[in-house]
Amino acid sequence: MGSDKSKLLSVTVWIKDMADFAAMNEVYDQWFEGIQPPARACGESALARPELLVEMIAIAAE
Repeated sequence: MGSDKSKLLSVTVWIKDMADFAAMNEVYDQWFEGIQPPARACGESALARPELLVEMIAIAAE
């Protein structure tokens, strides 16, 4: 759509279990290495399918 991760404005992260927060944070930080990460919120939620561990909603500029 003409955007990339450097243009993300915000990300909402839903994780299946808050016990996985540190592991998710480590991967998230690696993915944004070298660029300013967007504003983020994170919470625990029952996800759409039992095998899912993480779901994300991202808003980006073009």
